[in-house]
Amino acid sequence: MTEIFLLGIFSAALLACILSDASILFALVFGLMIFSFYAAELGHAPRKIFSMWAAGVRPIKSILITLVLIGIITANWRAAGVIPAIIFYTADFFSPEIILLMTFWLCGLISTLTGTAFGTAATMGIICGSIAESLGVPTWLTGGAVLSGCYLGDRCSPMSTSALLVATLTRTDIFKNLVGMVKTSIVPFVLASAFYFAAGIFFAGEGAAVVDAKEIFARSFEINFFVLLPAILIVVLSLLKLKVQLMMSASILACAAVAIWIQDAKVFELIKISLLGYYPNDTELAKILSGGGIISMANVVAIVCLSSCYAGIFQATGFLNRLQSLMISLGKKFSSFASVLVAATITSMIACNQTLAIMLTHQLCKKVEPRAEIFAIQIENSAVIISPMIPWSIASVIVLMPIAAPKISILAAWYLWLIPICLLLKKNNPPR
Repeated sequence: MTEIFLLGIFSAALLACILSDASILFALVFGLMIFSFYAAELGHAPRKIFSMWAAGVRPIKSILITLVLIGIITANWRAAGVIPAIIFYTADFFSPEIILLMTFWLCGLISTLTGTAFGTAATMGIICGSIAESLGVPTWLTGGAVLSGCYLGDRCSPMSTSALLVATLTRTDIFKNLVGMVKTSIVPFVLASAFYFAAGIFFAGEGAAVVDAKEIFARSFEINFFVLLPAILIVVLSLLKLKVQLMMSASILACAAVAIWIQDAKVFELIKISLLGYYPNDTELAKILSGGGIISMANVVAIVCLSSCYAGIFQATGFLNRLQSLMISLGKKFSSFASVLVAATITSMIACNQTLAIMLTHQLCKKVEPRAEIFAIQIENSAVIISPMIPWSIASVIVLMPIAAPKISILAAWYLWLIPICLLLKKNNPPR
C-alpha cells in the first residue's frame, strides 16, 4: 500500500510540473528524494542508497556516451548540409494529396538515420509541418504523421537510445532486435501509410503555395551527392553491424570532412557547433535548422540518469514486487505481450518519459516472458511507443511543440496505435 501511495505522490508532482509548465526535472528530483526516503525507512543506510543510485546508472553508461554522440551528430549534420540535402532532393515529391504520407515517410527516414525523435521533430517535422499548413491540412493530422514518423526510427534505428537501452536491459543483440522490430512493423507501416494517403486526399486544401525550402537551403549550402555521404555511411555501417558508437563517430568524422571541404567551415567553428549546436545567421534558415550539440542533450542526460537511479532503488528494495506478481498473473491469463502492454501503459503514465517507462516495464515483466529476444521486442512494441501516446509525456510534448500541433494529434499517430493492436489481434508472440 505504501508503494502505491508513493507512486501517487510522484504522479501528482509530475502533473503539477506539467500543468505549471515547469521543468519535469523538478518532479524527478522530488521522486528520487521520496523513493530514497522509502529505502531509508526500510533500514538502508545513506551509503547503501547511493550505491543503489550507482547500480541503476551503471548499466546505461554506453547510452550516456551515445546521447553525447547524438548531440554532436545532429549539430554536424546541420552544419555539413546533410539534412538540407535530404530535404532538397525530396521537396519536389510534396503535393496536397501525399503531404501526410510524405511527412510520415520522411520523418521516419530522418529518425531512422539519426535515431532521435526530438531531433527529427526539430528538423524534418518543422519542414513538413510548414508545407502541410500551407496546403490547408489540419495541424492535428500533420502532428500525428510527424509523431508516427519520429518514433518509427526512434523505435528501430541502430542509433536509437531506446533500442540500445532495451538491448542493454535484456542483454540481447541490438541488431537481432532490429530484425524482429521490422518484422512486427510491416503490417502497421503499410496500414498507416494507407491511412495517411487517404487522409491527405480527403483533407488537403487547394491552391496554396508550398513553402520553398529548397531555395532557402540552396543559398546557404553547397548541395551535391557528396554531402549525403555521412548519411549513406550510417546506412552502410549499420548493415555491417558495426557498434553504434563507432558508426556514429565515423559519420561525425565524415560530416567534419564535408563541412570543411564542401561548406567551407572552420575547425574551431565545428568544435563550437558540436558543443553548443548549429545556429545560422540567416533568419529563415535558423527557423528550420537550428539546434543540436552536446548542450542540447543535457536535459535528456539528466532525465536518463535520474530515471536510472529510480530503477536501482526499485530493484534493491523490491518496490515493484506486488505489481510484478500482478503482471505475471495477467500474462498467464491472457498473453505475455498483453501483460507487458498493460505494464508499459501504467509506467508511461507515471514516468512521463520513455527511459523510465522502459526500465520500469522491464522490471515489472522480466518474469512474464523468459525468452530474452522475445521480451526485448515486446518492450519495443509497448513501452517505446506508448510513451509518445501519453499527452503529458515529454516523448509527445517535445515532438508536437515545434509545429504547434495540439495534443489531439496523438489520435492521428496511427502507426503507433497499429503496432500493439496488430500484435494483440494476432495473439502470437513476435518472431524470433
